[in-house]
Amino acid sequence: QSHYVACMAAILSQLDKDHYSSYIKAFPSRPELMDFLMETFILFKDLIGKTVYPSDWMVMNMVQNREFLRAINQFAMTLTEMFLSNSSFELQLWNNYFHLAVAFLTQDSLQLENFSQAKRNSILAKYGDMRATIGASIRDMWYNLGHHKIEFIPGMVGPILEMTLVPELELRKSTIPIFFDMMLCEYQLTESFSRFEDEILRKLDSEVEGGRGDEQYKQLFESILLSCCQRHPELAKPGENFVALVTGLLERLLDYRTVMNDENKTYSMSCTVNLLNFYKEIDRQAMYIRYLYKLKDLHVSYENYTEGAYTLLLHARLLKWSDEANTAPMQGLHSPSLHTQRQLKEALYNQIIDYFDQGKMWEEAIHICKELAEQYESEVFDYEMLSDILQREAKFYEKILKVLRPSPDYFAVGYYGQGFPTFLRNKVFIYRGKEYERREDFEMRLLNPFPNAEKLKSTSPPGQDITGSPGQYIQCFTVQPVEETKVRFKDRSIPEQITNFYKANHVQKFSYSRPFKKGPKDPDNEFATMWIERTTFVTAYPLPGILRWFVVTSTTTTIISPLENAIETMMKTNEKIMSEINRHQNDPSLPVNPLSMLLNGIVDPAVMGGFAKYETAFFQESYLQEHPADKGNIEKLKDLIAWQIPLLAEGIRIHGRKVTEDLRPFHERMEECFMQLRAKVESQYGVREMVCFEDRRSGRPRSMAWGPDWDRLSHAGDRQVLTEATATPKPAPRTSESEDRRNERKENRSSTFFGYWRQDTRQSISELPEPKDEKQRLSRNMSDSSLGSSDGKQPPPRRDSTGTQPSPAGLSLSPTGFGGRVKSASKAPPLPRKISPTVYETFLEQSDAATGGKVLPSPGPRSPLLPTPGNCALRSQASASPTPDGNKGLKSPP
Repeated sequence: QSHYVACMAAILSQLDKDHYSSYIKAFPSRPELMDFLMETFILFKDLIGKTVYPSDWMVMNMVQNREFLRAINQFAMTLTEMFLSNSSFELQLWNNYFHLAVAFLTQDSLQLENFSQAKRNSILAKYGDMRATIGASIRDMWYNLGHHKIEFIPGMVGPILEMTLVPELELRKSTIPIFFDMMLCEYQLTESFSRFEDEILRKLDSEVEGGRGDEQYKQLFESILLSCCQRHPELAKPGENFVALVTGLLERLLDYRTVMNDENKTYSMSCTVNLLNFYKEIDRQAMYIRYLYKLKDLHVSYENYTEGAYTLLLHARLLKWSDEANTAPMQGLHSPSLHTQRQLKEALYNQIIDYFDQGKMWEEAIHICKELAEQYESEVFDYEMLSDILQREAKFYEKILKVLRPSPDYFAVGYYGQGFPTFLRNKVFIYRGKEYERREDFEMRLLNPFPNAEKLKSTSPPGQDITGSPGQYIQCFTVQPVEETKVRFKDRSIPEQITNFYKANHVQKFSYSRPFKKGPKDPDNEFATMWIERTTFVTAYPLPGILRWFVVTSTTTTIISPLENAIETMMKTNEKIMSEINRHQNDPSLPVNPLSMLLNGIVDPAVMGGFAKYETAFFQESYLQEHPADKGNIEKLKDLIAWQIPLLAEGIRIHGRKVTEDLRPFHERMEECFMQLRAKVESQYGVREMVCFEDRRSGRPRSMAWGPDWDRLSHAGDRQVLTEATATPKPAPRTSESEDRRNERKENRSSTFFGYWRQDTRQSISELPEPKDEKQRLSRNMSDSSLGSSDGKQPPPRRDSTGTQPSPAGLSLSPTGFGGRVKSASKAPPLPRKISPTVYETFLEQSDAATGGKVLPSPGPRSPLLPTPGNCALRSQASASPTPDGNKGLKSPP
């Protein structure tokens, strides 16, 4: 074949213009001449595409190209002279010429920028740049078409685009105006150039992804076409919009191509999202779906199953539950057998459920299961599939409660400096870390693609000297997710496994707190001058999503005063105590060490000082005089301190039950410290008592949201605390062995937990009819609230005369939302280590009169700190007010 080509090139080199002219005229008819030109164009294009000679045979390749170029130009003259008029115009012949000319121009052997400088200089000196010559011919032939141009739109858009992308400046300048001529031609006929626009957007995607195009091309395209549009008023506005559209796509495609060639594919995901969002905005669904699946494949390759599921979900949302045929091109291995939208959507949903399962996002998988179940039950009536999907849904509910899910950390990352790509340059992103990923490991992974980047040590936004520098600077620090208030969780006791999920997922706001000193320095108490600068970042989309990170769209900064900071710290501490209590109530096998450290750090002043520093800093009269507006916040802080006492009491009770003998002295020391702390707090800030409820449905730990609505807190008056009483169970009939096991599992699940006050069928002590006799009143109050029945069980709940059970008495709500009561601190009850014998004898005498001589059991020794085991409600305390007979009412032990 090379010998044949060499002979043909030698023959062509002997022909001059006269020879070509004579040969063309020798054809007896136009059809025969047209057949000759058609076959010649096909032959030349075939030889150019096959690269007959090896690439390093430069001379042979250049000789062949020189002769082919001369022949093509001669035949172009024949086309213009004989096949251009209306009666003789041949569309296919002209089309073959344009494709041949573009193939000649874009062949590898003519791309001089790929050669060494010496070889490039040699070619230019001997043969010149043949690309410029053929490019000029193509441009002239296009303009010669006249009104026939519309017949080549949009067919010739792709070849012309390929030609303009050749990296030769003069060639680009001479051929890019052809695009405007195409726009003008279509606009004059249809008053739009939509066909041209659709085609160039589609071809541009494949050309740039294939390696063509650069920043210079983008700038030339923009400047040349804008200049052309401005000379035609009717195209000025639509032309400007078109140029902005193409340059925007070019920018994203160039970024995408840059990162796709890197070994680290992390940033290619961002560029892919930029592209699919672009195609979504301009309503190019086929291209949008194409990049959705590219993004999904990237996520799965990095085991980002949650993000892969959200990506597939975008395609599934485009489909309808109908038997209509799929209109958009299908992607994925399963697609060829799925002909209707219903089939494809169902297959996508099942894949999405699998990905959510692998990503431990079972709440999201449940939503998809419910939608599928609705279709199986009400639309297609496939009960077998309904059974399967409901079983999968049930397993997800079980996993939510039983499988450990660590909450991910979030990091703010800023890319500063002109050395970064445009999609990163001087922007801040919030990243979602992987499970158990430390910040050090995350930073190492972050810096790998940018070995020359410098890590900023400060967390403050950098100045112009950094953002405008040619270098690369990366800033990274941990941020905290800001949970959105869930209305359906408000005033309800929810298992922690459920609430913890929403604390770290579906989050769009993140905060970073930076402490700083302000005002005169107090070396003895740093809390008095500890201010907080809190920066809140809002991302473009909630996390998690189709990416593990999203750009920050807005940033706000607020200053938190030392007093407000103290309130927040106390709220978090109380919430942490509550969480530990619930965890240990749910799982007695948990190690006690974390609870030990938490409680001891609060009650032992030698460890952390507790809240004594707050009292010194904020509760002095001098502070209130200097900051009169803080009076309300001071009361809030006092209230939080008071509410901490019943939480600590319950925590110490659990600790005493689980502590080992070798740590018993440590526990006793902690009890002693707590007794002193309790006496101090209750005398200064009043008594707070919380109600514990026993949930027979589930023993899982419950979590309460700390509501910001402080106005709901009630501090008015003494209120009786409900002590939950359970009736003595009746003997149950003999059950089967399997039912026994089920009952045993149910019993094991039951536990006591702190909770909101709910409308229960049990009756509040405060709602029972008050006896007129003072002795009867005291006897009933004491027996109900502290001693219980002789067998150690709680007495059954009383009913009123009508047999109904009235609703519970109103209870004040703590900042945790717990039910309880608030007492005045004006006359605090003493805190004896045990009940006084004199008091107890007086009680026995009064109770004998009230109970008809029945002897009540003696109270056994117990901790002075703790409520009676089995009854988590803290005891009610009668006020020390004089009785009608002149005696003072009995005080119950603390």
